[in-house]
Parts: sequence; C-alpha cells; structure tokens
Amino acid sequence: MTDIDPPGGNGRPAVPSQAAADALARCVAVEPAKFAAAHWGRTPLLSRADELPNRAGFTDLFSPDDADELLSRRGLRTPFLRIAKDGELVPPARWTGGGGAGAEIGDQVLDERVLEQYAAGATLVLQGLHRTWPPLIDLARDLGLALGQPLQVNAYLTPAGNQGFATHYDTHDVFVLQVDGRKHWRIHPPVLPDPLERQPWGGRADEVAATAAGPATLDVVLAPGDALYLPRGWLHSAQAQEYSSLHLTVGVRALTRYALVEELLALAAEDGRLRTSLPLGIDVADPDAVEPELTETVEALRDWLLRVDPAAVAGRLRRRAWPAARPAPIRPLAQAAVLATLDADTRVAVRPGLRWQLEPEGDDRVALRLFDRTITLPAQCAPAVRALLTGAVGRVGDLPGLDDDADRVTLARRLLREAVLVPA
Repeated sequence: MTDIDPPGGNGRPAVPSQAAADALARCVAVEPAKFAAAHWGRTPLLSRADELPNRAGFTDLFSPDDADELLSRRGLRTPFLRIAKDGELVPPARWTGGGGAGAEIGDQVLDERVLEQYAAGATLVLQGLHRTWPPLIDLARDLGLALGQPLQVNAYLTPAGNQGFATHYDTHDVFVLQVDGRKHWRIHPPVLPDPLERQPWGGRADEVAATAAGPATLDVVLAPGDALYLPRGWLHSAQAQEYSSLHLTVGVRALTRYALVEELLALAAEDGRLRTSLPLGIDVADPDAVEPELTETVEALRDWLLRVDPAAVAGRLRRRAWPAARPAPIRPLAQAAVLATLDADTRVAVRPGLRWQLEPEGDDRVALRLFDRTITLPAQCAPAVRALLTGAVGRVGDLPGLDDDADRVTLARRLLREAVLVPA
C-alpha cells in the first residue's frame, strides 16, 4: 500500500518540482544532469552572476540590512552567532550578556559588543538561518529537495581586507552565494577526499598548511551574484577585498556509504553468531589469538549481510535523515482557526516539503510515517489520505473511499491538527 508516485511518498516531499529546479538553478550555471555527473562530490564549480537566472543576485534571500535586523532587534542568542578573528573563535562571553527586564538570560547577543568586534576586524557568522529567516527557510527546503539531502545555511560577514578563518576543509559540501562586496577565494585539492564528520581538518593541520602553500586549483574573486560549489574536503580560504563582504554558505549534510555501514552494523546485533563472547582468557593483544576469532566473525558477518533486509536498512536511514530536513513552517493560530470552521467545502493541501510513507499495519490499520512521528488510521482511510498527500484532491468533500462527509471532515481535521495538511 506504499505510495511511490510523486510528488510525495517514500520520502519524496510534496513540493512542486519547479521550485526545486529553480532553487538549484540559482546556485549552478550548468544543467542538473551535468552538475550531478561532473561536479557533485567531485570538483568545484564557479558560476558567475551573468550565467545564473537571477542577475539581481542574492539580496532577496539575505542582505546586510537583514543581518543588522537579526543582530539588533531579534533577541539573537548563542549558538545562532559565532565571531571569529585571526583564525580563532572569539569567546561568547566577550559579546553576549543579559537580556534585560523580562528576559533573564545570560547569552543574548549585545549589539554594541558585536560592533566592537566587527569594527576591529572580526568575522560574524550567523548560523542556522534555514531555521530563522523566511527566504532561507524556503531556499533550504527547495534546494534540499533538488539534491535529496538536508541543508543548513549560514551567513559570513567579513570587514574589508580581513579573513575570518585560515585555510581549512569542511566535512560537508557547500554552495557559496556572494551577496555583497567581493571576496578572494583560494581553493586547493583535498588532503583527505570525502572526509566524514568525524574527520575534521584539525587532525591534519600540517598537511592542510603544506598543501595550501602550493599552487591553487582555483584562485578567484567572487562578486555579488556569483556562486561557488565546493565538494567536502576541498581546502579553501577567503579574504574580503576593498569593502566588507557578505556571503551565504549552504552546507549539504549528505549521507554517505559509511552511513549505510553504520546502520548495517547496528542491525547486525540481531545475529546470534555476532553476539557470541570471545573465548575465556583470550589475549586480545596477541594477533595469533585474535586471528581465528576475526576469521569466524568475518564469515558470520558475510553470511548475515547476504540475508539483510533492505527495508530494515531504509527504515533506519529514514529515522536518521528525515528529522534533519523539516517541512515548511505552519501558522499555528491560522491552522487552529480553520479547524473550528472546517466543512466539506474547505480546501486543503499537503504541507510543503513533508516527507511521508503510507504503509499497511496489520489487517485493519494503515501507518502514515512522518519525519517526527507515525500516525495510525483505519485502513478505509488509505485512499483518501493518499489522494490528499499526492495532491489528487483538495476539497474535503471530494475525498474518496469514505462513506459520508462527516467521516471526510473528521479525517481532514485529524490531518490538519497533526500538521500533515495546511489550508489551501
């Protein structure tokens, strides 16, 4: 009973495909198929403003005025801001303090202290903008759909002539979107291709420094409206030019094959041979003593891997990946108001960006699996739920498979309350 048709089901969010395509087109000046084949996870890609569809740049997503708004009037707290100078993070105690009357907290960003740091050459890093700034919430959702990966968005504000961080690499792919000012980027090849999150650059600082001293693969100045894609592991440094610089970094937290290995090993605990204790008195420091146990363990693991259920692995990956990419925000008060007046003529739609699976559960129930919970419903609701989630039906009174409008309204009310649907 699992729905596999777009625009939803099996984890595919119900977001118009054009929105996803447009989001990717803002970031790369090549066709999606060429980007996937030639650049994704492989090589950097520079896209100039005049090659991208929105020649006005990225100020509609975030601007210096927007940054000032966040820093001065939104009660920003750590960790939504970091400050770096000369390659080191400035301790938050130097730019945070109490929130004043009615906000008895000790880590609120103090605008006058931020001014002090920025005027002295520090870089401001506004973090988690995919959770706090509406245009970037939408971009992260749509671009995440295009890539099939969860995203994060940070903004970097660097004073003229300054550099926030020394040459380093990231453990996630990034899209750099230059919003304001110009920044000089030097890109070098990886010292460790495809690093995992547990393999940060600090453990290879000497290799990074030695490689950075050599010729750059890409030496370029980004101007407003330019975009740069960097696969994880590629070394980079960036310095603001004659004016202050603002750029967005869209980080792609891609799942890897090692994530599959981790989930396979977690499932391997089900195999009795792999839970067997090592022999009593074994000297685990002796390779000769360990070798026969290792051989038998590898054989047992190989036998188990040949029997593993792909659905079990997919289920574990779902629980890992789905919570990292939230669907579109809802308006709780407006949604509650619709609940009070809902009838057969009400029009509803699936929440944009929602990942879902609809599966049978027992003989008389269906399970609607979401990013944060599972909803169980009577089996006769399945055709109506599928029609709603795939966008085949919008009017409550048109829902198929139910006997009367009272049942249709009850189902729609449940799904609105669960934030599966939103008012159309």
